[in-house]
Amino acid sequence: MAKPKYKRVVLKLSGEALAGAKGFGLDHQVVSDVAQEVKEIYNLGVEVGIVVGGGNIWRGVSGSEMGIDRATADYMGMLATVINALALQDALEKIGVDTRVQSSIEMRAVAEPYIRRRAIRHLEKRRVVIFAGGTGSPYFSTDTTAALRAAEIGAEVILMAKRVDGVYDSDPLKNPGARKFGELSYIDVLNQGLGVMDSTAASLCMDNNIPLLVFGISTSGNIKRAVVGESIGTFIGREHNATKSG
Repeated sequence: MAKPKYKRVVLKLSGEALAGAKGFGLDHQVVSDVAQEVKEIYNLGVEVGIVVGGGNIWRGVSGSEMGIDRATADYMGMLATVINALALQDALEKIGVDTRVQSSIEMRAVAEPYIRRRAIRHLEKRRVVIFAGGTGSPYFSTDTTAALRAAEIGAEVILMAKRVDGVYDSDPLKNPGARKFGELSYIDVLNQGLGVMDSTAASLCMDNNIPLLVFGISTSGNIKRAVVGESIGTFIGREHNATKSG
């Protein structure tokens, strides 16, 4: 059995990734497949925190563009992340993985309130913790939530599972000639505006020296490959210079 490189991780799942090819809502097969991959790293002894986005259901920025008050639109997006978290919890528990959902927006009927010490205790007791509700405040993305929760629980890395297989110098879905970076520094991400995550999240990671690994979620087994240290996707850390591959 492969030995994990990391003991405690935060897995960042975009809402769009959970929608699969449908592009909207939840794809049951995708959610089940993600749950199975989480179980694989859980079985390796890795402590797993998961931050889910809500873009498959609602995006606050889009709502703001429609004329909805920005704060209201962002709160609507936070509620969408709770829907995704409950779906993922259900899929995990159906395959025998003990799971807790913690929401930064209090809704005791469906989730625990986010409490840092309780989250850490759940991880120590071999429970997967799904962080929903974003940061609990508008104007912050779920990327910022991932950086914040990773710092709070002492995660060794943030695994960013996306629809594309790494960080490119331009959008590979629009530019077939886009080139992928093998490694980047936090400063590269900030200075070049590469769109990996927003500047608040990137700065949080840099200040707390939390590395990121950006990889494609559509390739089966990638979450485990990331955890055991295989060379996939794009690694972002403090001491790496921008290098392109492919």
